[in-house]
Amino acid sequence: MPAGDVTLYDVATAAGVSPKTVSRVINGAAGVSASTRDQVQAVIEELNYRPNFHARSLRVGRDEAIGVVLESLSDPFFAEMASVIERCALERGHAVLVSSVGGDPDREHALVESLLQRQVSGLIMVPVSRDQSYLRAVAGTTPVVFAARAPRPAAGLGTTVLGDDFGAAEAATRHLLHSGHTRIALIGDRPDVYTTGERIRGYRSAMESSRVGVDETLVKTGLSSAAEARSALDELLRSAAPPTAVLSSNARCSLGVVPALHARGRTDIAFISFGDFPMADSLYPAVSVVDQSPEVVARTATEELFKQLDGTAGTGATLTLPLRLTARGSGEIPLSAVGR
Repeated sequence: MPAGDVTLYDVATAAGVSPKTVSRVINGAAGVSASTRDQVQAVIEELNYRPNFHARSLRVGRDEAIGVVLESLSDPFFAEMASVIERCALERGHAVLVSSVGGDPDREHALVESLLQRQVSGLIMVPVSRDQSYLRAVAGTTPVVFAARAPRPAAGLGTTVLGDDFGAAEAATRHLLHSGHTRIALIGDRPDVYTTGERIRGYRSAMESSRVGVDETLVKTGLSSAAEARSALDELLRSAAPPTAVLSSNARCSLGVVPALHARGRTDIAFISFGDFPMADSLYPAVSVVDQSPEVVARTATEELFKQLDGTAGTGATLTLPLRLTARGSGEIPLSAVGR
């Protein structure tokens, strides 16, 4: 391999250490044992590695940077995650390089490879594509923490920080059932998205265990935008047997549910949003939400990543964070109030 084609990542992989360790060896920094330093130096000489000073310059003048891959910065949840990760990383003297997959899951692999080529010391990512097995190539060299969604396959790729999506969706649905509702609509994203899939399972579990059962005509999924969510709910509200309650699977869908209800003057319909969104507590009625807390997810994921970078934690653990229902009014509207 020509010297110019060899990256710090290649050296780290061949030496069986992290890119951060290679960087420390190159810069003569402390914190590396003599045996590890000798091992890395031997690989550097064997591969004829030459440091990429241009790549270093991309780190905004800092010695280290972490990479972040999210679904979309237009989504309030992921935008808040990016902000929190950046704050936490800057406290540790790390820059943050953020990439967004947008509407194309197939971009995920390319974005990750781009970040690795820029020699990030670790990755925090929200899995979007259907397969993250390509990350096996960096297992043991570059720490990876998955946030909000589990990777596929689920084991052996890195640490995962999740919310209890199944349990929270089940509890939210039961909350509506306890108010007398049986015609509960589910408005959601693609079922193959991990979080949406878990929330659908929770909804179905609550409906089936209540003996009400699931009316498939009330389940509208595969909705990728607020406009699609609004259109789907509009269709249900025009039907002969409209829902009396609605559960939205994420904040993006909720931004379509709210105008659909208000445009028809149907603020009598019970509504719970999975995930908070701006002004949700200022509407009338104020929107009840399952509090995902992107801040908690992001901060926990960042802390886990730095534990690995510091050598104080291993990889492969799955941390499940509890989610709570914040009752503000819309989710507490009883069936007896619908249509009044």
